[in-house]
Amino acid sequence: MLKSMTAFSREQQSNSSGDIIWEIKSVNHRYLEPGFKLPDDFKILEPDIRQQLGQYLKRGKLDISLRYKLNKKTQTSIQLNADLVKNLRKVEQQVLTIVHEGHSLSVADILRWPGVVDEMDKDFKPLQELALNSLNAALQQLVDNREREGKALYEMIATRCQQVTEIVKQLQQRRPQVVEGMRKKWSAQLDDKLANWTESADSGRLEQELVMLAQKLDVEEELDRLIAHVAEVEQVLDRDEAVGRRLDFLMQELNREANTLSSKSQDTETTRLAVDLKVLIEQMREQVQNIE
Repeated sequence: MLKSMTAFSREQQSNSSGDIIWEIKSVNHRYLEPGFKLPDDFKILEPDIRQQLGQYLKRGKLDISLRYKLNKKTQTSIQLNADLVKNLRKVEQQVLTIVHEGHSLSVADILRWPGVVDEMDKDFKPLQELALNSLNAALQQLVDNREREGKALYEMIATRCQQVTEIVKQLQQRRPQVVEGMRKKWSAQLDDKLANWTESADSGRLEQELVMLAQKLDVEEELDRLIAHVAEVEQVLDRDEAVGRRLDFLMQELNREANTLSSKSQDTETTRLAVDLKVLIEQMREQVQNIE
């Protein structure tokens, strides 16, 4: 199924230790490039997170953020280092005895002093396990959203392919009329050249000009290749794999044929249809950039 690289997911889960909240934002990118915003106590999980990402995603730039909240029962208890506070006061008095000027340490100053307040060790293991388990749900939600967006892209590209096919058919049906009009025009030009032809002129030059004129008229190969490329695009859309790069290549091929067709155009209607082709191909190309 076609997947977009643009999506968002949010997953929140809880256990007896607290709450875990994942938020993942995905945009288009040539490769899979994750960026992490993890709390310090969860950064140890990054290798496992990367491994899980590879199971769900192939391409895209990801912003992955994790937030947590501890339950009150697991909140850190605070313990005062009374001996350190007493030593601070002693040193403070000694300093004031020498300096005579200055202010005593406030309670806030003392509490900010390194080591005055000790926090009991937190047990993050239950929340870390919950984070890894809930990440699977967040990634699956992201994939579902990508598939939903991919369905819309599929319909858009399939519709444009049909429109390209219709334009190519119009050009193919119009070719006999265009060829006849050009034949009459060039026949008149050729008659003028023959009237001025001299025996000393190079007879090979005339044949060369005729060949060049014939090449300018011949766009059958371009039209055939356009049809072939469109058929391949439609086939690739139904593949159950990452197809964005393949589709991007096919858009380049389609655009190349449309440009050649436009450069060979010998009438205004063909030029107009060639421009319509290029517009449709560009619309597809822009959307293909978002496909995984």
